[in-house]
Amino acid sequence: MADTAVSAPTPAEPPAPAPAAAVGAGVPARAGARRGGWLLAVVLGGTFMAIMDGFIVNVAVPAVRTDLGASFAQAQLTVSGYLLAYGLFLVAGGRLGDRYGVRRLFLAGLAVFTAASLACGLAGSAPALIAFRTVQALGAALFYPQVLAVLQTAFAGARRARAFAAFGAAIGGASVAGQLLGGLLVQADLFGMSWRPVFLLNVPLGLLLLLGAALTLPRAPRRAAPARRGAGLDAGGTLLLSAVLALLLVPLTLGHGAHWPPWSVAMLAAFPPAAALLAAYERALARRGGQAVLDPGLFTRGRFRAGSALAVAFFAGNAGLFFLLTWHLQSTLGYGALRAGLCFTPLALTFVLASLLAPRLQERIGTRLLAAGYALTAAGTRALLAAAAAGRPGTAVLLGCLAVIGLGQGLGVSPLFAAALREVPAPLAGAASGVLETAAQLGMALGVTLTGLAFTAQAGPDSSTASTASGASGASGASGAFAAGLAVAALLALAALALLPRLLRTPAPAGALPGPRP
Repeated sequence: MADTAVSAPTPAEPPAPAPAAAVGAGVPARAGARRGGWLLAVVLGGTFMAIMDGFIVNVAVPAVRTDLGASFAQAQLTVSGYLLAYGLFLVAGGRLGDRYGVRRLFLAGLAVFTAASLACGLAGSAPALIAFRTVQALGAALFYPQVLAVLQTAFAGARRARAFAAFGAAIGGASVAGQLLGGLLVQADLFGMSWRPVFLLNVPLGLLLLLGAALTLPRAPRRAAPARRGAGLDAGGTLLLSAVLALLLVPLTLGHGAHWPPWSVAMLAAFPPAAALLAAYERALARRGGQAVLDPGLFTRGRFRAGSALAVAFFAGNAGLFFLLTWHLQSTLGYGALRAGLCFTPLALTFVLASLLAPRLQERIGTRLLAAGYALTAAGTRALLAAAAAGRPGTAVLLGCLAVIGLGQGLGVSPLFAAALREVPAPLAGAASGVLETAAQLGMALGVTLTGLAFTAQAGPDSSTASTASGASGASGASGAFAAGLAVAALLALAALALLPRLLRTPAPAGALPGPRP
């Protein structure tokens, strides 16, 4: 799934309040029951819309490709490009909220997101759609981090626990609702607009949320400029981080379809030294007292380091599976967009149920809940792979596997972030949350890229699916390509399970943030 309740408290052990710099400016320490309800509805509405848009395009990809004449790689970028840009700017969005106030950033980001959604719905070419999707992701990255600031400071005690549980359920519901709603809109073909209502839907929703945010989010004075040079937003680090990730993901996404031209090889070769340069830059900035976008001190903590790596693997497997399965259902099996979206209903139901139960279960068994969640996710993915390798999986098998995967994902989301943040001291809580959110989003972009790469390597860069192939050999080739992509998703699920022991056995030092009991 997309982002999660990174600081969700357990009912028995609520976390200490985060410092103002970590959670943003201008949010009241407490909100009245009535006003708090409206405030929660607004921020969860923004959460739902931002996360939904990372998935709603999945079932619309075949229609986009047909209507705009997009290549497979371009169609892939409409999904992975959004996730990548979103992940790149989440930390910067959180820092801007700290500096200029939650209200300003939430309203500005939501306005950018809504305008870009309109532009996406009117796009006349694949490159234009990819560009507008990037702007849309930038808007989401500006307003989404402010949601956590509101949840952490506007609610307390049991109300905060319920707010975070609702937050986790909203994320899970949005991830799969994107599949369902996208299928419904494409199938309905409103006014002959095919896939375009998938984006245009955000316009009235965004305007409604803008009005709600203007009425419920408190005003806050602009924060004073930083007292020392380098204490503000780490623009250099943000640009370097963007460049480093682009050097990795752009050639992985486009290189195979272009038959690995020299530029793609050069970008991959430049990735390791660029990553080393980023690390050196951030260490130097931290030594000068600046606020590094990737605080080097965070990665000296074993639990946080293990949790970050685990988040990349876990969310990569999830997003890759979603992208690959929606493509396969429509293009290989011939499902309509609505039927393909409905196939995710069991996953949606079990995910939301597990998300709501996770806080209570975590109170009883602690981080061992993660082991159960990741084992179920890996088992469900491997069962789906086995069925695909043996031939076309039947509907009952497919739905059963997705139900198991959804249950595992719901159990494995919030406890992961709580465990990773357990040893992080309070002054670094905000930065750590942003880094973990970014790791999750970048994992999703990487998962779509890697599963797509395996698919095209087996089917060929210009091969769409069995629907465009002829005879049994075409269907067999498409099924083989689906199985190859599923094998990558299964390996990522197993990698997450393999990384778990280090997270669970790393002790938390005294004075760390409260977290789940081991």
